[in-house]
Parts: sequence; structure tokens; C-alpha cells
Amino acid sequence: MAEKGDQAFRARDNRARWAEMTYGGALSFLRRRYTRDLDGVDVAVWGVPYDASVTYRPGCRLGPRAIRAASVQLAELRAFPFGFDPFETLAVIDHGDAFIDPHHPETVAPDIEAQAAAILATGTKLLTLGGDHFIAWPLLRAHAAVHGPLALVQVDAHGDLWPDDPGRIDHGTMMGRAIREGIVDPARSTQVGIRTFHESDEGLQILSAPWVHREGIGAAIAAVRERAGGAPVYLSFDIDGLDPAFAPGTGTPVPGGLASWQALEFVRGLAGLNLVGMDLVEVSPPFDHAEITALAAAHLAHDWLCLLAEAAGAARVPVGKL
Repeated sequence: MAEKGDQAFRARDNRARWAEMTYGGALSFLRRRYTRDLDGVDVAVWGVPYDASVTYRPGCRLGPRAIRAASVQLAELRAFPFGFDPFETLAVIDHGDAFIDPHHPETVAPDIEAQAAAILATGTKLLTLGGDHFIAWPLLRAHAAVHGPLALVQVDAHGDLWPDDPGRIDHGTMMGRAIREGIVDPARSTQVGIRTFHESDEGLQILSAPWVHREGIGAAIAAVRERAGGAPVYLSFDIDGLDPAFAPGTGTPVPGGLASWQALEFVRGLAGLNLVGMDLVEVSPPFDHAEITALAAAHLAHDWLCLLAEAAGAARVPVGKL
């Protein structure tokens, strides 16, 4: 008899997939197998449920759980618009969540970095679900230790370049810190969707939300690709890069952002770049409505996995005018 249900803990093959009830069964991201065994794994999906560095609304510690729940429909069919099953090519597991102690805040960043480094040391790529955006700093440190200075592609309403000081735990200062530490190469890096003010661009290419609306997603993709070149690209996607109409469930919403279709087109346009890691952060379920923020996040993370599958040899099967 064919396997039915609960593949998150019943599967024994990291490429296995079978039918599930979308409204039932054990939840994992895209119904992937829960395991800490990274032997032969291409990508580990990992949650970091931390939100103690937010400056406005809390709640994104619940983001990884919500994104997993919102991914159920994406596990049903072949990927759109790719037309393939990414898991026929790519071995992907759900690594569960980082274990962090918020009661000892000085340990949070080192613990995230150390746990990420242990995953990356096996040759496994990392797709991280946040959590607030501060977690990007230890993640960037762990990735740069493997790949060298990174080409950061950041989708965000905020540049996260505000004044910093040593030991600060703040989701609005860490990108400037990463640049000053040399783990992000600003000459290769781009921020997309920005619509708050910073006194300096820190050497980054900044494509503001009004610029993207005016010039188009195609122009944004071209600008990012030209700047990144062949450098290792880390995608840091703050869900508040989307307009609150498409992502109300976030901590610091700013009107005028990207539509969900623009964001999806943008991520798909990164195909062929040297993609080494991604985080998807700032989904705050208490402020969401009808899961639309979590759904957008799940689709964006799913499409990044499809880009990796395509790079590993999955062939697109176009249907209709794409």
C-alpha cells in the first residue's frame, strides 16, 4: 500500500514526496522530512524563532511556525512557473528550529552563528526562516566564513544602516555592521524596495521602492545581476519589503512597497547567480490576516529552492505564456 500522510516524520528518503491532506498531517516546510542527519542533504530549512531585537511590533518569533503551515499547498503540485518537482533533483530537509536562550541575550548571536556554521560545514546550504532581521548578522558571519565576502541582496523597507555600537542587538543596525566587518562587499551588493531614510548608503546600490515601481522589476533584476556578477550571493528577504496590503503581518510596516507578484518575479529573476544562502524574516503572525503574509513568505522561500534545483539540473517545463 502506498504511503499516506505525515511524511514529515515517516519519510526515509530526502527526495520522497507523497499525497497529504493540505488541512491535516504533521507540518514541516513543504512537508519535507524532519531530521538532523545532513548526510547527502543539499539544503536544510531551519527556523530561528527570535524577536527580542524588534523596535515596534513583536511576534515574529512565531514566524517559522506560520511559514511552515502556509507551505502546505506548495507541497501538492509541481512548482509554478518552473514546471518541475524540485525534490526530484534537490535533497531538502526541515532541520527544525535553532535552540536559543533569550534570557541570556549575549549568547543569542554566537549560538545562531555556531549552529549555522555546523550546518554549512557539511556542505549543506541553508534556508533560514525568522525571526526578526537581527538574525541575518550571525547568519552572514557564518556564510562569509565559508564563502568569503558576500554579495548581499536585501529586499526590505529599511536599509538597516542606522548608527550602531558594540554589543548592540538591534534589527535596524546589523547590515551596516556586516559591511564594516567586511563580511558583506557593498560594491557587489544591492538593497531593493527601500522606502525609509538613511544618511548614508554605505557604498551599496539602493533601488528604492518608488524606483522599482517606476522602472520595473526587469530593471531591478538587471541592476542586481550586473552588480553581483559571479560573487557568492546571499539573499536576505525582510517580508516588510512587501507593501502592507500584501504583508500586513510584520513588525514595521511601511506603505508603498512591492506587491507579492513583484517580489516573486524578482526572486525568480536571480536564476543563474551564485546563490549560497537565504533568510526570510519578520513574519509576525499576530498581525497577519488570512495568512497572506505567511503565504507570501512560503512562496518566496519555495521559489528560491526551485532556483537551486534548476542550478542542479532540473529542467523547466513551460506551460502557456510565461
